[in-house]
Amino acid sequence: MKNKDIQKMSKTELNNNYIKLKKDLFNLRFQKTNGQLTNPAKINELKKLISKTLTKINIK
Repeated sequence: MKNKDIQKMSKTELNNNYIKLKKDLFNLRFQKTNGQLTNPAKINELKKLISKTLTKINIK
């Protein structure tokens, strides 16, 4: 997701997106502990997306 996409979202869409991203991060952490994670870089990408969405939520 690009910054342009995040800027176009409303506050409710950002909140819903934030909840979805947190669930995805939770699932990836479980996969990591079980040894099922194929792309470990995905965790860092999700963390960055979460921080971008939180920043936009706080601005709005």
